[in-house]
This record gives sequence, structure tokens and C-alpha cells, in this order.
Amino acid sequence: METENKKILLVEDDPNFGTVLKDYLAMNDYDVTHAKNGMEGFEKFKKGDFDLCILDVMMPYKDGFTLAKEIREKNKDVPIIFLTAKALKEDVLKGYKVGADDYLNKPFDSEVLLMKIKAIIQRKATDTVSDSKEFEFNVGNFFLNSRLRFLTYNKENPVKLSPKENDLLRLLALHKNDLMPRELALTKIWRDDNYFTSRSMDVYIAKLRKYLSKDDDVEIINIHGEGFRLVVKSEVEH
Repeated sequence: METENKKILLVEDDPNFGTVLKDYLAMNDYDVTHAKNGMEGFEKFKKGDFDLCILDVMMPYKDGFTLAKEIREKNKDVPIIFLTAKALKEDVLKGYKVGADDYLNKPFDSEVLLMKIKAIIQRKATDTVSDSKEFEFNVGNFFLNSRLRFLTYNKENPVKLSPKENDLLRLLALHKNDLMPRELALTKIWRDDNYFTSRSMDVYIAKLRKYLSKDDDVEIINIHGEGFRLVVKSEVEH
């Protein structure tokens, strides 16, 4: 997942720490807006379109929890990471109650923060795609109705897919000509990501390739170590 141009709202009242953190995130290709207190943070949030918010808990005028509640009223989906100097269980629970996605205690390893940001942004992006309500897809000369589990080639009689074949092909179609991460399919369809479910998915990929082999323009490509790509060759620019 590209980090470039992902916009982060950083609300941190310690000017030195805030500046250092902003510069560090900017070095890693994030577009960072820094606010120095909760009130300023909310004003900037209302004016911007952010992919993630990093909020200090202890701030003057308006603490991180209050700010998070206000942000949640405006946007229930934007990820929130709390920074806190107090590792109190009550604070952590309070943070999750107001909708935090993650928590970091100060001082923290900046690389750990980067990993958390990447993981959260990627998870949100893949959730958005896989939770799409779309259920009809044109893939080359195939038509998939994933609600009925019918795969139709040209004017031939439709093939009824098994539930897992259907779910897997729908996920590939949602990512058509793009990478469908292996982990996404395993967690969304198999609800587990281990060696055995991974081998099971490979069996289903082979079955789908057999169905799709009627159209030379359509191919499921294995991206080693990453996942699969459902490619319609005529739609891909060379």
C-alpha cells in the first residue's frame, strides 16, 4: 500500500516532540498537518480530509478523548491512534471506547508507529473494497452474479459456483487488474490465515482458473508472496 499523499492529522501539544514527529512522518512520505491543542485539532480536522489521526491524550483546552468523540461524530471511519504518557488501563479502555484503533505509550519506537500507521491504513482500504455492496461483475466475456453465485460465459448456461468459489472470484473481481492480497482472502473468506487454509485457497484458485480458461483474455496471475491478480488483458495498458 502506497503511503504517498496519505494525509495525517497530528495533534500534539509538546512543540518539540510534535515537530520531530511531524518531520519524521513527512520523511516517510506522509502529508502531515500538526495542531498544537485539541481545539485547533478539531478546527483543522473539519477543514481537511484525513486518512488517519494521531492524538495526544493529555492536552490543554481539550483532551484527546474529547477530540476523538468530536471527530467520531463527524467521521466514524477515520482511524485514530492515541499517544499517552500514562499507561493506565482505564485510559486505554476509555480510548477504545471512544473509537481508537490503536494506542502507543510514550516514549515509543518511531518505527513501531510507522508499522501501525501502515497496517491501519491498509486494513481500512482493503475493508472498504471487500465490504463493497457490488455483486455483478463483467470479467472479459464472463458475467458474475455473486448474489446468485452464477458465472456465465457469453450466452452459455450459467455455472453455479460453490460459496467459497463465488466469494473468492468476487474478491478477485473487486480488485480486477490489481493485487488481491492473499491475507485479505484468507481472513475474509476462510476467517483464518495459516498454512492449511492457504493451501485450500490455492485449490480454489486452480478451480477458478479452469472455469475462466474459456476466455483467453482472462487470467489469474500469482504474485509471489503477495497474492493474486485477476487480469483482463485487453483492459490492461501495456
